[in-house]
Amino acid sequence: NISSPIFSGSRSSKTFKPKKNIPEGSHQYELLKHAEATLGSGNLRMAVMLPEGEDLNEWVAVNTVDFFNQINMLYGTITDFCTEESCPVMSAGPKYEYHWADGTNIKKPIKCSAPKYIDYLMTWVQDQLDDETLFPSKIGVPFPKNFMSVAKTILKRLFRVYAHIYHQHFDPVIQLQEEAHLNTSFKHFIFFVQEFNLIDRRELAPLQELIEKLTSKDR
Repeated sequence: NISSPIFSGSRSSKTFKPKKNIPEGSHQYELLKHAEATLGSGNLRMAVMLPEGEDLNEWVAVNTVDFFNQINMLYGTITDFCTEESCPVMSAGPKYEYHWADGTNIKKPIKCSAPKYIDYLMTWVQDQLDDETLFPSKIGVPFPKNFMSVAKTILKRLFRVYAHIYHQHFDPVIQLQEEAHLNTSFKHFIFFVQEFNLIDRRELAPLQELIEKLTSKDR
């Protein structure tokens, strides 16, 4: 039935950001290919480790772009279920609510619906990824001194999209048969941020039980 809400695309195109491409032939592209190959081995703990002789900033940059693309795609599958009406606040369960501020355009945190919040968030991340002074794509262009703190903020915010999907939209994820895809993506994300200590434990609290369940098998 083509007229079902999943295919209506009414809002999907708005929230769904264009994929951020890493230029082919670049060193970062090689790193991405390496990441994909090791992921294919099924050992996520090994897959997130810094490849020998590589620059940590560059490894974090490549993976951050990859996580942005993955979350973008995952959220894109459920946008029709995440509306102003269904999600008037951006939450991750009853105990966690997020208010948006980016420090430049919106300095004082504002309360907004989940789709609005996620739109702000993904647009903000995209702007950071497109900024060559923050995420240089050319060989030999150094990363800025504050790169790690920028990457940490991006990853902390991307986590909130996972948290919202798990808490508020897990039923449609199951209906769409996206559950394995979501779990694998999130597990990869968690192993990555744990490996390099990129997100404060307090920030991960909304999904703590799930994190323990997903990671306990791979200690």
